[in-house]
Amino acid sequence: MQPLTIGPHTVWPPVVLAPMAGITDSPFRRLCRQYGGGLFVSEMITTRALVERDPETMRMIAFAPDEKPRSLQLYGVDPQYVGEAVRLLVDEDRTDHIDLNFGCPVPKVTRRGGGAALPWKRDLLRSVLRAAVRAAGPVPVTMKMRKGIDDEHLTYLDAGRIAADEGVAAIALHARTAAQAYSGTADWSAVAALKEQVTGVPVLGNGDVWEASDALRMMAETGCDGVVVGRGCLGRPWLFGSFERAFDGLPELPLPRLAEVVRVMRRHAELLAGWWGEDKGIREFRKHVSWYLKGFATGGEVRRRLGLVCTLAELDELLATLDLDQPFPQDAVGAPRGRMGSPRRVALPDGWLADRSGGRADVGAELAISGG
Repeated sequence: MQPLTIGPHTVWPPVVLAPMAGITDSPFRRLCRQYGGGLFVSEMITTRALVERDPETMRMIAFAPDEKPRSLQLYGVDPQYVGEAVRLLVDEDRTDHIDLNFGCPVPKVTRRGGGAALPWKRDLLRSVLRAAVRAAGPVPVTMKMRKGIDDEHLTYLDAGRIAADEGVAAIALHARTAAQAYSGTADWSAVAALKEQVTGVPVLGNGDVWEASDALRMMAETGCDGVVVGRGCLGRPWLFGSFERAFDGLPELPLPRLAEVVRVMRRHAELLAGWWGEDKGIREFRKHVSWYLKGFATGGEVRRRLGLVCTLAELDELLATLDLDQPFPQDAVGAPRGRMGSPRRVALPDGWLADRSGGRADVGAELAISGG
């Protein structure tokens, strides 16, 4: 098995942390890096907010000194904004890799022609990719997409051809449609079909990678060059250690007991507090509590209080009340994590599906805020 190559960057194991809004900030990326190798991508940054130098967005594109390579995901629909945003990042030496988001299924994005809706318009997709690649110069540009809008409006094969033609360095496919959101089962056969068609550019598979064994199986079944993992690592940053051992052919380590999970929780909270300040950092940490404690016996009241924790001292006090000798719950191994939802009709601009040509999306799709 070969390392993943993205421009000048060699990635081993060939595993990428998926951009997740409100999750993959610098503290979480650094925590994952402590366990194993891979490529660790920021949460989604909108091109308009970046070009306008929105203060919160400028804070979100910061990297800690030990984060190399620096990997940013951008969302945009207007080729001019996308080109300006990429040029800003490259000229100011703020990134080593840029990923473009064409997979977001959120209604506020798709109803204006962005995210997973955009590849339906071939000309617009080509224009956005061309603007990014030209502005990036030596910095590699990749893209992440879905199969399409729904089963009747698939876009991934056309989008893969266009991306390869425009010089992207790699293509990642979340093997679900926008209509599926995060429900159902990922269609790994679509990853295989994309890999068969796009031969000159690395193809990465995404969807239902819950354990290291799933990553190995996806690559064996589809022939893809690497995997993208998102929800599987929620509350389990040590999963990147499992990936590294699996790809190196080493046996899996024992699952952590609650005492070790609590130690990781405390470290995560500490990193967040150091990055954002204790008040915001601990508020950000709250969302991670249920993922870390999934399947453990903690008691409803303690779990509720942990979800409202305000300080590191309060967190320490509550964690000390847990039965730390509990083994990792077997029913949480290989199980879906994070949001699931159910299939839905995709919100789209009026007349969006009438044809696949056209070169502009609603200007309102250029969100002025980052993070999803």
